[in-house]
Amino acid sequence: MNENISKILILLLFIVFCNTGCSSGMDCIRSSDVLVEDISEAAEKIDERKNPYTDLNTPTQITKIDGTYFIVDCYHNEIIYNDNLLDPLDQWDVMTDEINKGHTLAGDGTVYLADDTENDRIMVFEKSGDKYVFSQKFDNITSRPHYIIYDDNRKSFFVWCSTSGEMYVFRHKENDSRMYLTDVRSIPELNGVYVRSFTIIGNEVYFVSGNNNIIKADLDTFKILERYPVPSSMAGMIQLTKIDNHFYLTVSTDDKWNQDYATIIRCRSLESLKDNKYEDIYDNFIGGGTPYFITEIEGDYYLTEHRIPGHSIWRFHPEGDKIEAETIYP
Repeated sequence: MNENISKILILLLFIVFCNTGCSSGMDCIRSSDVLVEDISEAAEKIDERKNPYTDLNTPTQITKIDGTYFIVDCYHNEIIYNDNLLDPLDQWDVMTDEINKGHTLAGDGTVYLADDTENDRIMVFEKSGDKYVFSQKFDNITSRPHYIIYDDNRKSFFVWCSTSGEMYVFRHKENDSRMYLTDVRSIPELNGVYVRSFTIIGNEVYFVSGNNNIIKADLDTFKILERYPVPSSMAGMIQLTKIDNHFYLTVSTDDKWNQDYATIIRCRSLESLKDNKYEDIYDNFIGGGTPYFITEIEGDYYLTEHRIPGHSIWRFHPEGDKIEAETIYP
């Protein structure tokens, strides 16, 4: 065979191989591994599983999607769900216990994506009746996927990997649940730095301090727009949340990984942090633990907290300078 023809055939085969599963017309890097073809049939085979625990063990997130509450119970290696916040935890149903130290869940009404952090995997669930079927997956999402949000403006799921400085972007076509990895963006200077989460505000994305700076970047290009230095005492941040005119920041450790510095602060300007101009608000809660992720649900804000007895979930609402807070669990 002519050498040039051989090269062309090899190239064509390579292109076909690289685009396997992406022939649906959506630009993508790769498609999901489909685990279940018939969702309703698979749901019928799932036995109802109540949560075997009466407490939480390092809860990282509570959220509400389509009328259902979900708690990611990180060290119990499960995600549980219920239609209210009044029932005891052992009356909640188990969405999955096939997860290893997962941190967050996000959904758009068609699919639900969970980060399976220690397995470098994204799990995709679909709902049938009142059950959730683990129907698709993406392996080799390196390294340590740690935070997921669904952005309705872009019809995209954004997944942050906590130690590689990479953001994976997933989408599906309208009226089709098949998921596709469509983009991978990165902040090279965060490769090898432990950054637990990000926050999208408008067309910008904020990455909490893992290298003594909060980084603001353009969401579409990932071009860095601003760096906000922070004191060493709050270098190990967990999350940034904008509530009204304040930025709320949960802090896990100082730059030496000492959890005695865990707290919640708020400020009106991120520029003020370098000058230690902020308000510590952790005394509005019990304090002494490690506050984690904050989520907004129907006008109220919810905080997960661990490293204290009971591993709490709080509901709070700022009223001017005051914060009204109450425990939901335990």
